[in-house]
Amino acid sequence: MGRFSFGRWLCWSLVIGLSCVLLSGCSTNLSASKTLRVANEPAFPPFEFKGQGGELQGFSIDLMNAIASSANFKINIQSLPFDGIIPALQAKTVDAAISSITITAERAKTVAFSRPYFKAGLAIAIRNNNSDITGFDSLKNKKIAVQIGTTGAEKAKNIPGAEIRSFDSAPLALQELLNGNVDAVINDAPVTLYAINTGNLKGIKVVEQLLTEEYYGIATAQNSPNLSLINNGLDRVLKNGTYSQIYQKWFKAIPPQLPDKSPFENQSNTDKGGIFTSIELILQALPTLLQGALVTIQLTIISVVMGLIGGSLVGIIRLSKITPVRWLARAYVDFFRGTPLLVQIFMIYFGIPAIAQELNFTFTFDRLVAGVIALSLNCAAYIAEIVRAGIQSIEPGQAEAAKSLGLNPILTMRLVVFPQAFRRMLPALGNEFISLLKDTCLVAVIGFEELFRKGQLIVAANYRPFEIYAAVAIVYLCLTLLSSQVFSRLEIWMNPTQSAKVSKNVASKLK
Repeated sequence: MGRFSFGRWLCWSLVIGLSCVLLSGCSTNLSASKTLRVANEPAFPPFEFKGQGGELQGFSIDLMNAIASSANFKINIQSLPFDGIIPALQAKTVDAAISSITITAERAKTVAFSRPYFKAGLAIAIRNNNSDITGFDSLKNKKIAVQIGTTGAEKAKNIPGAEIRSFDSAPLALQELLNGNVDAVINDAPVTLYAINTGNLKGIKVVEQLLTEEYYGIATAQNSPNLSLINNGLDRVLKNGTYSQIYQKWFKAIPPQLPDKSPFENQSNTDKGGIFTSIELILQALPTLLQGALVTIQLTIISVVMGLIGGSLVGIIRLSKITPVRWLARAYVDFFRGTPLLVQIFMIYFGIPAIAQELNFTFTFDRLVAGVIALSLNCAAYIAEIVRAGIQSIEPGQAEAAKSLGLNPILTMRLVVFPQAFRRMLPALGNEFISLLKDTCLVAVIGFEELFRKGQLIVAANYRPFEIYAAVAIVYLCLTLLSSQVFSRLEIWMNPTQSAKVSKNVASKLK
């Protein structure tokens, strides 16, 4: 009996031991297979950028890979614009973010930060030939370029009389300085110095470094279980010397001492949200958004008028019997319809001044002028095809009748063909107007503060994207509905048959 009991005990021990080994192995595999979606904006060298082969590289990328390896998890890096990273964390569409995000009290109320992984600060960059600016106090009444949603943008708000231009990335802000459109850039010191030292930016110098003492942290959603995992990995990397190796690789210096925890670790957002809070936020933002809407309307009307004039000429030239002229007009239409409007804006605003500098002369664009030119040229290409189709829809007999009356081709087009064609073109022109109204949001990339950019600036301050962008969408919807009604009325007014019907109905109601 004792021998039998000992055998059973030995058997059960073996079974339990094997089970523990298997469970341990499964647990290890599950931990190793965990993948975090990590947000990053690859436009901030030397921290994060894309190399010549398109691969992500930089100090932050190397550090995140080391942390993942040390804490035994995998990462899937997702590129996002900087001002969209915190909203993505709030929405939990990403698990973490490493994109040189400065730890601030305001941000710490919205997201949770790891212990600091880099000590940084702001610097002032100016052109080499600028002797007026010697420090922060001399930036009064100057034009300042910043990256939207950064601590540099917040710092610039404290400058009396400064005209602040916000851009989506640091390279665009520095390019604005290089083109002579602004007097200075307030940006993170390591990034500006790296761009100057590598020779990527010529003709720029730094006049004041470390206006502030800041720390970068890895951000996660509030109460995220991934934060402790990231902190554990970061602790190991800092202790085993891997951090020093990565720092030496990118900055050729000994890393400074870093705090053990985030300076705003216990911050929390007291605003619990709710429908009334959302309505209050929208009402507070509405006056600013309406100011942007006025700029949007101004931009649209000017661009459409210029596009209509240019497009009508190009459309008529497309019908020319002179082959080279006709093909030239077609090349214009194909280019502006076949390339993105965003690329065209960049080419005009940033590209032309850069080429001018290479040719040793200075040329700069006003943002309104550059935006109008880009929108008008693009709009004209589409209107040209609308005009061409409208003219070709008129029966040839109309032109022949005008010719029999002694009208020359120009008078025939102006008095007979075009007025009839214009009525037929109105629905398509209305669609083009509405499309252009919405496309004006693209000029935000050159710092033009129209409706969409106003919304971006508000979100960068309060981190409430849903309410603000919903308000922006509603304002756009109101503008497009109003535009649609105006064009519908214009169609009725210009259509003799429908205009007569409307007059009859009005007369019958008056009786």
